[in-house]
Parts: sequence; structure tokens; C-alpha cells
Amino acid sequence: MSVWLPSAPCTPGACVEPDRAAAAVPRAVLRLTAVAVLLLAGIVLSPLGGRIPAEWVRRWSRTLVRAIGVQVRITGTAAPAGGLLLVANHVSWLDIPLLAAVRPARMLAKTEVRQWPLAGALAARAGVLFIDRDRLRALPGTVARISGALSGGAAVTAFPEGSTWCGRAQGRFRRAVFQAALDAGVPVQPVSLRYRRLDGAPGTAAAFVGEDTLLASLWRVARTRGLVAEVEVRPVIRPGAHPDRRGLAHAAQPAASAPAWTHTALVASALERPYDQPGQPKIGVHGGRTQILQLPAS
Repeated sequence: MSVWLPSAPCTPGACVEPDRAAAAVPRAVLRLTAVAVLLLAGIVLSPLGGRIPAEWVRRWSRTLVRAIGVQVRITGTAAPAGGLLLVANHVSWLDIPLLAAVRPARMLAKTEVRQWPLAGALAARAGVLFIDRDRLRALPGTVARISGALSGGAAVTAFPEGSTWCGRAQGRFRRAVFQAALDAGVPVQPVSLRYRRLDGAPGTAAAFVGEDTLLASLWRVARTRGLVAEVEVRPVIRPGAHPDRRGLAHAAQPAASAPAWTHTALVASALERPYDQPGQPKIGVHGGRTQILQLPAS
């Protein structure tokens, strides 16, 4: 298996909770229309590239998330100027504009993103660094491209888990992208992304996992009421603070990852304790893959 292709056990059926107080269909349609208009505006303006003020990009990104009905709360340390590797846990396609609201940056994304309606065209014009995760031999070249962008003073955003998770569970950070930061001698800034309901409970409606489609996820988010995106920008990890990518990835992981339950911990806990014990995850096997059937309450 490619290091770019880790698997997450989260699926829409097992991990995404239905919203019992969904917004009315007309409101959801209006939200999606507003998102489409903003994306089209972004595509039209994208040829201007670096001539667009960073503050405009931040505001456009926050407005995009708010247009689909999600409140945004950003706290923590301001992102520095110059070459910077932003790393975050990965839950949803919403993570992309949320991180752009922190610091406009070149995104590291899988090649499939090119095929997304509207968003794929915008990503290509915005200078996204696309990764063919099925080709292990392409990894050194990809790391070199990222390092080159960082050395040139650009910010690059990456999701080192390599796959989206539901938000109640998480994957470990893969080390390859951190080598680019070491080679370029730039700082790393971890960001923690969480999605909650207005009552503070974890909200999984934004999760884009498993066999979920982008259109299905868009519709689910548009119909969700009271969803809040919490973005916590953690302190910068300075160049030289860790001598190798293993140590750097380990230092960034706890800072950026919101939930305490990793997939490994979930599986180990489920295998060691009875399935019917309160608070324990339920693990099953479907199609040869281990999947979380029920997650412990956060």
C-alpha cells in the first residue's frame, strides 16, 4: 500500500449521525446556490493569483463556509509570513477553505480533486500541488516539489493523515510531507479542526468519509442546522526543533489532532474488552476492511 494511500475505517453509514432537525429544503437549496456563486467568483478571479490580497482570500474562504450554514470560530496563534507548512487533521472538504481562512496557501491534494465540479477547476487555478497517491515512485518528486515551494517563501497546506476521518476518530500523521519542511528549513504550524453542534457536542455531519460523494456531502451539510467549525491554530514548530521527520511528525500530531481516540486505540480497545461494555467502540469487518460500527461518546 502506498504511503499516500492510508485507509480510514470511517463510513457515512457507521459514523455520520443524521440531523433530526434538518433545515428546510428551500433553505438548503439557497445555501448551495450561494456556495456555487462564490466558487464561480473564485474561478473568475483566480487568474489574478498573488495579486489578490491575502485578507480578501481569508474573507472569501470564511464566507464560503458560512454560506453553506456553518459557523466559523478561529482561535490561537497567527500564522507567520514566509515559507510555512500548515498541517491539520482531516475531516471534511470544508477543511480546505477553513485553512485558507487561517493563511492562504498552496494546497496538497489528491489528483481526484481535479474532477470535483467547480471546486476542481478552482483548485487547479489556485496552484494546488496534486499528488498521485497510487504511485509510490512519485513520492520523492512530490516531496521535492513541496520543498521547492516552501523554499520560495510559499505556504503549503497538507493533511498528513492522508485520508478523511469522521472527527471522533483520527489517523496518525504520515512523515513524508514533514521531510519537505526539513529540507526547506521552514517552520511547521499545526492546526486543529473540530466540528460541533451548538450545544458543544461533536457534530459528524461535515465528515466526508468512505464512499461518500461530494454532492451527497454538500447536501447533508447544507441541510444541517447549528453546525460550528472550530479552528485552533497552534504555536509554530521552529526549524531545527526536531532533527528528523519522525520527530517532527510526532510533535505536530498531538497539537493538530482534536480527538483522543486514534483508530489503533479504537481497534485495540474493542479487541481487548467486551463489545457490550459502555463507552467502548464497536468494531466490525466489512468487505475485508476493519470498520468502526459505533464510536464512544466524546
